Amino acid sequence: MSKSIRKVGIVGIGNVGKAAASAIVHNNIADELYINDIDTERAKGEAWDFADSIELTSSRTRVEAVPLEKLAECDVILVAVTERKKVISSSRLELLKGSAAIAYDIVPKLKEAGFRGIYVIATNPCDIITYLFYTLSGLPRKQVIGTGTALDSMRLRRQISEVIGGIDPRSISAYMIGEHGDSQFAAWSHVSVGGKPFDEYEAENRERFGKIDREQVEQTARHFGWEIHKRKGNTQFGIGNELAFFAKSILNDARNITAASAILDGEYGRTDLSIGVPVVLSRNGIEEIIHLNLNDKEQQSFNASADLIKGYIDQTLAGHKETAGN
Repeated sequence: MSKSIRKVGIVGIGNVGKAAASAIVHNNIADELYINDIDTERAKGEAWDFADSIELTSSRTRVEAVPLEKLAECDVILVAVTERKKVISSSRLELLKGSAAIAYDIVPKLKEAGFRGIYVIATNPCDIITYLFYTLSGLPRKQVIGTGTALDSMRLRRQISEVIGGIDPRSISAYMIGEHGDSQFAAWSHVSVGGKPFDEYEAENRERFGKIDREQVEQTARHFGWEIHKRKGNTQFGIGNELAFFAKSILNDARNITAASAILDGEYGRTDLSIGVPVVLSRNGIEEIIHLNLNDKEQQSFNASADLIKGYIDQTLAGHKETAGN
């Protein structure tokens, strides 16, 4: 009897990589988990520690620290690698130079090793690095995915839940759209509670919770990651579990709808960039990009966010060509 072995790889076994690995191992998402880190001894130690951790669980995931090229065997590679230095402000864009250098180093090696699976990228600035992985890998755009505004959208749903009396966030449909950064925005025209448009729900319940300060809700969701970072020095469990969710959705052909950083080719009137929009996840990667009919204000915000991302993409690609030519 033949059996398909589910293989997931993780590049970067820092705080985020460890959180993703823990979620994958203890939820039995993959049969084999390969972890890679520039610190090979650290990666080996983490693999042994995970082996210890599953003895009293139902998981039988085998964890192994491997050279980078070994990850080419995986169905999905989760990218959580980053420069090991302190972030000096709330802007993820400050990480671009270091993150781009890492991409230029690892992607060609994995391409040469024959990787034809799906990349899921959490490395910041996520949208720009996702597009860089797409450019360097030669893979179809559906196979290169950034976590984008997935976690931000979860934060938005949680904030909405809190201001409307604690309705389960899973019963709320809401998305943060655009850059995984300061230019993202809430697509309020598409928020619904139990299927009811938010405008209607708010009007019908005005006596219960008053008028919602949407700007404050959106602002809190936008900056929530930084508030965590200020207090503990990093974010890890939310984004780690998000990476594991993406891997599970892909391996199970779940066809879940989530926000993600997707490579656009005409959707939303944009091309040649990666940006946070709702997508359908399947065994193929991004099965479909959901096109929300944004109102005029939202479309303006989307275009501004897209322009910012595209500017940094062009700058990064041009800078590499200039360096390579010297």
